[in-house]
Amino acid sequence: MAGDYYQILGVSRDVDKDELKRAYRSLARKYHPDVNKEAGAEEKFKEINRAYEVLSEPETRARYDRFGEAGVPGAAGGGGYEYSDMGGFADIFETIFSGFGGGVGSTSGGQSRRRNGPVRGDDLRLDLKLDFREAVFGGEKQIKIPHLESCNTCSGSGAKPGTGAKTCGTCNGAGQVRRATRTPFGSFAQVSACTTCNGTGQVIEEKCGTCHGAGRLQETKKLKITIPPGVDNGTRLRVSGEGDAGMRNGTPGDLYVYLFVESDKEFTREGINIRSEIAVSYLQAILGCTLEVNTVDGKEELTIPAGTQPNTILTLENKGVPKLGNPVSRGNHLITIRINIPTKINSEERDLLEKLATVRGEATGKGSKEGFLGGLFQK
Repeated sequence: MAGDYYQILGVSRDVDKDELKRAYRSLARKYHPDVNKEAGAEEKFKEINRAYEVLSEPETRARYDRFGEAGVPGAAGGGGYEYSDMGGFADIFETIFSGFGGGVGSTSGGQSRRRNGPVRGDDLRLDLKLDFREAVFGGEKQIKIPHLESCNTCSGSGAKPGTGAKTCGTCNGAGQVRRATRTPFGSFAQVSACTTCNGTGQVIEEKCGTCHGAGRLQETKKLKITIPPGVDNGTRLRVSGEGDAGMRNGTPGDLYVYLFVESDKEFTREGINIRSEIAVSYLQAILGCTLEVNTVDGKEELTIPAGTQPNTILTLENKGVPKLGNPVSRGNHLITIRINIPTKINSEERDLLEKLATVRGEATGKGSKEGFLGGLFQK
């Protein structure tokens, strides 16, 4: 889903829970498809519900503030509510008008949705900078990542060792409560997660002293990850099982490492090719020569053919970037030739150049300070 969740709900980032709820109800009333038949209303309604789903829960809100949409459940797959999940017009009214009237709490019947089973942990994102050669050749990198790990004291249950959970007395283990709500539009039934047990149907009698009942602890872990040869800006690496630990011993999420490559003062990259420049004298360009040039592999010999023109591009084959996923295949190193023409020459050089010009029958402005050679010669 595109857009910032706070902007979608029209609230500031320090909004409190009550103001957030008021903003959500106002927008949900406005854009519910049973009320608003305009094009785009249904998609807007889904965005509003997804934003509220994330920001109304303190834990997911904190993760969103830290990592953005990539840090909250369902982000990778688009997440959020579907209109079909919200039921009809009466269902949204129980949300919008839940503040009206005084309902009587009761346990829900056979429509239990309690969530007392294992829950997969969240995926995490880490941005990692590489220098130019690290991206070309890959290698191992050590990183530190803060994430949630299962509490060893209670084995992730949240209960003090030797104790356990009991059935919630508010919802009788259903995980939901039903309220009858009177509104100007009639009476509606509101079904919501039980706030006593947070929808699990169970409550912990004695909380673990280490994790205080959460079942997980924030820890910073050191990891070694392998960077494959040929990665580039925006390459994403997946490290399985290194995200947050799941609740109630659920499987951990994954870690996604996004790579950003720093620029190099000598080399630039075009796909799997590398580019650089080398300057030669005008005599080396005319007569040709062999020079040592820098490559990502070290020094290499480069032959400058006689008569090389300015901005000629010479190629060192298989000295470029390894192809990602197939490091045996490499690109080329393309070297642009710059020719240095001197701004001053001495009298001996001038005499030799004038003789050469005479042999070639070219006018040089001999005997004056004008012309190319006259401009170069200064006593």
